[in-house]
Amino acid sequence: MSILALCLALPLIAIATLHAYWAIGGVWPGTDAASCARAVVGFKGAEVMPPPAAGFAVAAVAIVMALVALALGGWYAEPIEPVQLAGMALFAGFVLLARGLLGFTPWWRRLTPLQPFARLDTRFYSPLCLALGAGFLALALGGFAA
Repeated sequence: MSILALCLALPLIAIATLHAYWAIGGVWPGTDAASCARAVVGFKGAEVMPPPAAGFAVAAVAIVMALVALALGGWYAEPIEPVQLAGMALFAGFVLLARGLLGFTPWWRRLTPLQPFARLDTRFYSPLCLALGAGFLALALGGFAA
């Protein structure tokens, strides 16, 4: 479980770092706010990035999820009971799976038609959410068994 926890935590830390970068005004992978919004937001009419508070909120959630994974993997001692950590992992797993599945629905495609987001979402963002979600469900099952 410790390797799985690390495999979940590392991309989540990267995701948190990217969202914090965007929150302070970063525009990669675009060249300006509008092109960045088209690549990472994708909603109709998105010409600017979300407010900094939104970016920092996503970064904070990703860090908490990484810490839950690392605690369940035995990378550090957490003052929270393993069953509670497993419950958090279960919740994270279901949220990530839902987001991953949502990315393949026609409804989501109508909501987020901008390119290159739509292509990146189908190829990378949604599959990553599915993989992370499955990993969290596996960690949760291991946590409940402990």
